[in-house]
Amino acid sequence: MRTTQGYESVDVIYRRVDDDFLDPLTFRPDSCLGVAGIMDVYRAGNVTIANAPGTGISDDKAIYSYMPEIVEFYTGRKAILENVPTWRCSEADSFKYVMEHLPELVVKEVHGSGGYGMLVGPTATRKEIALFAEKLKSKPGNYIAQPTLSLSTVPIMVKKGIAPRHVDLRPYVLVSDKVHIIPGGLTRVALKKGSLVVNSSQGGGTKDTWVLED
Repeated sequence: MRTTQGYESVDVIYRRVDDDFLDPLTFRPDSCLGVAGIMDVYRAGNVTIANAPGTGISDDKAIYSYMPEIVEFYTGRKAILENVPTWRCSEADSFKYVMEHLPELVVKEVHGSGGYGMLVGPTATRKEIALFAEKLKSKPGNYIAQPTLSLSTVPIMVKKGIAPRHVDLRPYVLVSDKVHIIPGGLTRVALKKGSLVVNSSQGGGTKDTWVLED
C-alpha cells in the first residue's frame, strides 16, 4: 500500500466487492473496482482476503433451506435452532404452493441483498402481487419463499412522538479453533410504519444493542 511515508506491507484485506469485480486480470476485465493481480498475491499466500473469494455461495438464500441437513451432515446431530420454513421455487411442488399463497408469503431472490427484488405479500397491493407472479413464473429458480414473520418492535422517535417499529438482531459469531458468540450484535430497525424490511438500503436504521450482565 502506498502511503505518505512510503510503501507498507498489507496482511489482510476486508472485501466488500463481488468476486467478479475483484481482479480484472482474473475475472471481469472491465472491472475498475478491484485490484489488478490481487488473486496472484492471494494464491501465493501473501495476503488474506476476508471475505474470501467464493464465500458468496453461503449468501445464496437457497442454501439456507438446506442448513438442517448441512448441520446434521457435519456434526452428526440435529440442529438446535429450527429454520424458518422455506420453499425453493425451483421445485415444482414448492413453486405451486408459493403461487397459490403469494399474498401470505415473503418471496426473495436467492442472490439478492439489501432488501431488493422481494415481495412482502401481506403488505403488497394486488397489482404488485400480479406483477411479481409474472417474474416468478419466468425464473422460478431465482426465488425462495418464507412465511411472514412477526418481528418484535422497539420504540423510536418520530415527528409525533414515540412509535413502534419492527426490529431484528444480527449476532456476530467468530470461528477459529472453536465457535465464539460475541456479546451484542447489529440491531436493525425499520423506520417506515408497518414495514418489515430493516435493510439500510431500504430506509432502515440501527439501534443501540444492550447486553445485560447476568
